[in-house]
Amino acid sequence: MDELARRLYEAPPDGFVAARSAAVADAKKSGDPQAAKQIAALRKPTVAAWLVNLLALRRPELIDELVELATALRDAQRGLRGDELRELSVQRRQVVSSLVAEAQKLAVASDPALKRVKLPTGEVEATLTAALAEPEIASQVRSGRLVKAATYAGFGEVPRPRLRLVTDAEPASAEPSSAKPDVDPALGDWSAPVSKLDERRHRAEEKALDDRRRRAEEKARAEREARRRELKRELTQARRAEEKATAALEQARGAESDAGHSIDEIEEQIAELERQRIVAQAELSRRKLARRSAERDASAARRRTGDVEAAIEDLDADEPV
Repeated sequence: MDELARRLYEAPPDGFVAARSAAVADAKKSGDPQAAKQIAALRKPTVAAWLVNLLALRRPELIDELVELATALRDAQRGLRGDELRELSVQRRQVVSSLVAEAQKLAVASDPALKRVKLPTGEVEATLTAALAEPEIASQVRSGRLVKAATYAGFGEVPRPRLRLVTDAEPASAEPSSAKPDVDPALGDWSAPVSKLDERRHRAEEKALDDRRRRAEEKARAEREARRRELKRELTQARRAEEKATAALEQARGAESDAGHSIDEIEEQIAELERQRIVAQAELSRRKLARRSAERDASAARRRTGDVEAAIEDLDADEPV
């Protein structure tokens, strides 16, 4: 189950539902309805939550460093060590920035197409900052099964201590005053009391974040639907073009076959004409021989005629007058 959950939450969220459905079907097919129920209960993560999950699953040592830094920050806050707190705050910003950059790198490595997409790095940063402030959120981040981004509204887990400024005129054991400890504005006043106004502000900020996240998801869904419609139109056009090309191919094949038959017929005609030419040449040769024989006979006959005529003339010349 852990390995399956890891694969689901490590893969890009676009394929989460299909992969979860396939896993549920496999569990039912193997006769394990309890596993199927557990798998079906896994929720699809947002893109921001997926980025944080990538960090937890592929670079857990970085999340461990984040948790150690959170512990150091809380210790410095409780101990009112201002210099150390400021130094740790600078380190916090550096660590969070590097984690956000690493999450982007891991996402692009999983799906290179995301290199051209604006990722919700702001939500990732807010979640990591919340993990620094709230151990419960840190535990969720370390699990690698986060389903949505988290935020920190500036409240601490410890009550505000009773403090007062000690002067020369007063003993150190005097009643504490309302002086505030040195805190990091980026983290918020961890020791401030949770008033009703703060609670309302916290709820308003959560609602605003939820609204932004919902609008972002709706926008992404609308973009996917628009892209799907565009691809369907392209598919229809491609199929029509394929049908047209297939018909043209069949027509070309038919024309090629007809041309081949025509060539065969012409070659047969050429062969027949060649045979007739050979016969005609033979007949011509025979007739040439016959002509030559006739010419010889005619020549002999003419000579014979001349000889006879000459003999007659000789006889006529010999008769007495």
